Amino acid sequence: MNHKRPKLVFSDFDGTLTLGDELGPSFFTFIELLKKNGIPLVIVTGRSKSWGHFFMTHIEHIDYVISENGAVLTKRGEADLEDILYVEQSQVDRIVSFVEYLKIEHPDLPLTADSWGRHVDRAIDLDVLSKTPGLKEKIEKCMDDHDICYSTSSVHLNFWVGNISKARACQRILKEQYEGIGIDDCLFFGDSMNDESMFGMFPSVGVSNVSKVLDKLVDKPKVILEGEDNRGPLGVINYLSSVLK
Repeated sequence: MNHKRPKLVFSDFDGTLTLGDELGPSFFTFIELLKKNGIPLVIVTGRSKSWGHFFMTHIEHIDYVISENGAVLTKRGEADLEDILYVEQSQVDRIVSFVEYLKIEHPDLPLTADSWGRHVDRAIDLDVLSKTPGLKEKIEKCMDDHDICYSTSSVHLNFWVGNISKARACQRILKEQYEGIGIDDCLFFGDSMNDESMFGMFPSVGVSNVSKVLDKLVDKPKVILEGEDNRGPLGVINYLSSVLK
């Protein structure tokens, strides 16, 4: 079953528009396919606000970047980039305090290199957590005990305070920036646990590497691609091309 031709594409980044950790030619093939068909793109990622700034200044066809798992919207203003936060400052202050606590409890546990450029959430590399058996579960229990929200992408354990999600942010941007385009007019591509809110709410496609987390998802992609030829951006291009015919 194919979705209808989309008027707007939302996409996760890591593992969806990258092959593993690498950003390659397939990403730019995807961008050109959207440009050719006049379809705007919004990237929805767990990466940092500063990362979103880089993409907005270097990739012309990206309309907006929703970063930090739905906490920050970056758009082009009249003279510069503009950030809109989807949480209260008090919630940002709480995550700063929790990070200080985490440093005391786990002084040898580093945050991701890009955490300095994060405004609302913070992140820990999954590779770091995997080196110590049970550490990820221990950190998650600590977050549960302190009412800290968290989610796993294909590369990070992200954590924050506040009622945010990729889907909530995308609902809001549809209402505020894309008059006349509804949820059913969109298409979302993703591959990981932090995409679950989008899988549940939007017409969605899971590229084939989503298979590694499918058994953990309550809300699964509406379409699930299979095979090595549909991994990451290859699957995005193949599927999008099929619905644009």
